[in-house]
Amino acid sequence: MWKTLKQWIPSVIVAVGLSLFIKAYVAEAMSVPTGSMIPTIEKKDHLIVEKMMWLTDLKHGDIVVFYPPVAEDRYVKRLIGLPGDRIEVKNGQLYRNDVPVEEPYIQEKMNYSYGPITVPQDHYFFLGDNRNNSFDSHLWDKPFVSTDEIIGKVLAVVPTHIFSQ
Repeated sequence: MWKTLKQWIPSVIVAVGLSLFIKAYVAEAMSVPTGSMIPTIEKKDHLIVEKMMWLTDLKHGDIVVFYPPVAEDRYVKRLIGLPGDRIEVKNGQLYRNDVPVEEPYIQEKMNYSYGPITVPQDHYFFLGDNRNNSFDSHLWDKPFVSTDEIIGKVLAVVPTHIFSQ
């Protein structure tokens, strides 16, 4: 038995090391604890998050996981403002650089006004899709997330009902 066990130990060590490396630097599965991204992501849905940010360009509308300036927990929100963007919300409409943004993914029109603010260099501005029920950049004292707080971009959403069947 010891001989068989000795043959398996290197394989197990490599497998564990590889899985830890992938989770830390390549991709990770996460679940969503809140409804701040409804209707795009439901509470308890699972996400596949790509963490190789050095290979990824963030774009307006990307769904991103990050550490916000207001909490220790990870947040998942939609990227609204890139460095240099001017963001404003008025009359239920989001404006980026003074141009109205079409947002078919939001739960409902915003019932607040915000800004205008300009996103600083090496920072980003995020809002949840469930705008009126999301603790996001528009409510934080420091509304911007720095580049080094970005964990990764969401590649896929796996609805929670798939796991319950």
